[in-house]
Amino acid sequence: MSQTLAAPVHSEIIIKKSRFIGCVQPMPDRASAQAHVDALWKQHPGAAHICWALLAGGQSAAVDDGEPGGTAGRPMLDVLRHQDLEGVLATVVRYFGGVKLGAGGLVRAYTDCVAQALLHAPKVQLAQALLHAPKVQLQRMATLQCLVPYALEGLLRREIEAAGAELLGVQHGSLVTLQLRLPQTQASAFVQRINDLGQGRVGWPDQLTGGS
Repeated sequence: MSQTLAAPVHSEIIIKKSRFIGCVQPMPDRASAQAHVDALWKQHPGAAHICWALLAGGQSAAVDDGEPGGTAGRPMLDVLRHQDLEGVLATVVRYFGGVKLGAGGLVRAYTDCVAQALLHAPKVQLAQALLHAPKVQLQRMATLQCLVPYALEGLLRREIEAAGAELLGVQHGSLVTLQLRLPQTQASAFVQRINDLGQGRVGWPDQLTGGS
């Protein structure tokens, strides 16, 4: 079963005067990953590159950000895959030191930066850290969309809150469209409960969709 990190882990290495600042952290999807990378650029405006790799099901990505193709994002992604991780983002901020490393040197640098971040994961024996970085079981989520009359909007909002689900969005048209997310194991029971309460007045235009 896939696993994800329990908390962010960090690293920093210097190779031929270039500074590489690495981080591996839990990340649910590509939109969140892109927002995090955008924030990193604000924190490191003088960086030459911010390369990143995301393992998140169908939203996985490997971004070289100006480094020669295949020398940064893909090697970083390979490290995550070898650790059997899912729902994680690896980022490496590079400050260029004036000495080119060559394709092989770049691959080693970005690979080592991600591997060392996992190596220094907290609360793990150093000798076994790379294999036993702190991980938690990844809970699969389901995204639901339902249509209800205005008279049932309050009821549905209360049921969403009571179920501990996340309300993602609400649209008001001829009917009220609500989108929510909750653990996949709870989705069927939630749909059945809402159907019972709605007495045939609740519509589900989308099937249950799995996510990480």
